[in-house]
Amino acid sequence: MTSAAFFDLDRTLISGASVFPFGVEAWRAGLLKNSDIAKYAAGALAFLAFGDKGVKSEGTRAAILGHVDGVSVEMLDEVSAKVLPKLIDRVRPESHKLLQMHHDAGREMWIVSASPYGIVAPLADTLGMTGAIATRGKVIEGHYSAELEGPFVYGAGKADAIARLATERNYDLVASYAYSDSISDLPMLELVGHPVAVNPDSQLENTAHDRGWPVVIFARKTKRAMALGLGTTAAAGALAGTYALGRHHGKLRT
Repeated sequence: MTSAAFFDLDRTLISGASVFPFGVEAWRAGLLKNSDIAKYAAGALAFLAFGDKGVKSEGTRAAILGHVDGVSVEMLDEVSAKVLPKLIDRVRPESHKLLQMHHDAGREMWIVSASPYGIVAPLADTLGMTGAIATRGKVIEGHYSAELEGPFVYGAGKADAIARLATERNYDLVASYAYSDSISDLPMLELVGHPVAVNPDSQLENTAHDRGWPVVIFARKTKRAMALGLGTTAAAGALAGTYALGRHHGKLRT
């Protein structure tokens, strides 16, 4: 058996929310109106400030599916290609170090996100990761419908997808790692032997401290991070080479 590392996307692997650059490029492609892009901007700002909530996430899913209904796969691929450079620019410096650390340890690495697969998979490929577990839209005759192809990769859905993947690829989940900022990813974090809370919301931070999980604060531009409450010797050893002194950004999490 081998181990793996699983990364949430928004506010964990990258700073901010991937939905915002996607919304901007979709607007430029004529898929969104001015009023729609304002909603995307407001939603992204709320996400940054207050965290991911189930109701809002479900609403975002419905909004995105509604806007891509009838859109050709080719057009959405073109939009996704324009989003990729913006997402690469948002990848945290510490994330690059983590990816290198896990690569050097021989672990397979996955992005696990509720964001569209067409956005997430190219980013994973560009970063040299194994692949992406993300939400897929249903395609009918070369066009997207307002339905999903498979489950919504959110909350318990992430843990379910990882469990299936672990069976397929013979992963040792006890020896594996998972990184997230949100309490909504608790099922995913509980699934592995080495969960790490990254710039966590208040609920996840409290849970991590209660359970002795590592809590790390990544800084967006200072290329530094703070290691807080490292729970186990194994986790501390694995993280020691990556996490240096950093700072907390207060209530606004990036």
